[in-house]
Amino acid sequence: MHTPMYYFLCHLSFIDVCYSSNSLPKMMIDVFSKKKTISIVGCLAQINTGIFLGETECLLLAVMAYDRYVAIRLPLHYTVIMNRKVCTNITFILWFGNFFISTIPMILKPLVFCGENKVDHFVCELIAILSLACGDISFHKMTIFVLGLFTLLLPLVFIVGSYVCIIYSVLKIRSGKSRAFSTCVSHLTVVFMYYGATITMYMAPANTYSSKQKYIALLYGAATPALNPLIYSLRNSDVNEAYKKFLNNFLKMVS
Repeated sequence: MHTPMYYFLCHLSFIDVCYSSNSLPKMMIDVFSKKKTISIVGCLAQINTGIFLGETECLLLAVMAYDRYVAIRLPLHYTVIMNRKVCTNITFILWFGNFFISTIPMILKPLVFCGENKVDHFVCELIAILSLACGDISFHKMTIFVLGLFTLLLPLVFIVGSYVCIIYSVLKIRSGKSRAFSTCVSHLTVVFMYYGATITMYMAPANTYSSKQKYIALLYGAATPALNPLIYSLRNSDVNEAYKKFLNNFLKMVS
C-alpha cells in the first residue's frame, strides 16, 4: 500500500472526511431542528473551509491523473519520477499553497451583511451567501471566476489530456488492455462526478445563484465523499484481495 496511488488516495480520503465534517453535522442538526440558525462567523468559517478543501481536491485529482499517466506511459521510470520525495513535495504545495490562495481574497475584502440574512441553502455556500451581501460584490465574483479557472477548468483540461494520452498508449498494447483501463475507471468516475457538479455550480455563465443549485451542491458536498471509498475499493484488486484475506482469517477465528 506504500505506493504513490495509495499515498494520494489517503489524502483524498482525508479531504472527504474533513469536507463532510465541515457541513454535514450542522445540516443534519438543522433537519431535525425547528430553529435553523448559524452565526456569521461560523458561516464564513464553513465557507472558507469548504472552498479550501474543495479546491485542494480538484488539484489532487489532477495530480492523480498525472500519476496514472506516468504509470501507464512510462512504467519503467515510474518509481524514479513518482518517488516519495516528489509525492511529499506535491502534496505540501497543494495543501499550503492552496490554503493561502483560498483564504487571502476573503481576508483582503470580507463580505458585509445587512438586513434579514436568510440563506436559501442546506449549508453556507459561497454562491448563496453572495446574494445576501451588501454593497459591491464584483471583486468576489471575479475571484470566484479566477479561482475556478485555475482550480476547476485548467485541472480538468489537464486530466482530459492525460487520459487521451493514456488511452492512446493502452490501445497500442497487445494484451492487458482491460487491466490497464480498470486502473483508470475509478478515478475517471470520481472526476466526472465532482467536476461536473462544481463547474455547474461555480462556473455558470451568469454566475448567479438559483435555489435549484443547492441540490447540485449535495453531489460534491455529500454524495461524492460518501461514494469515493466505494468507487475506489470495489474496483481495486488490492483492496478486494486484502478484504478476502481478512474475511477468511475472521471466519477461521470464529470457527
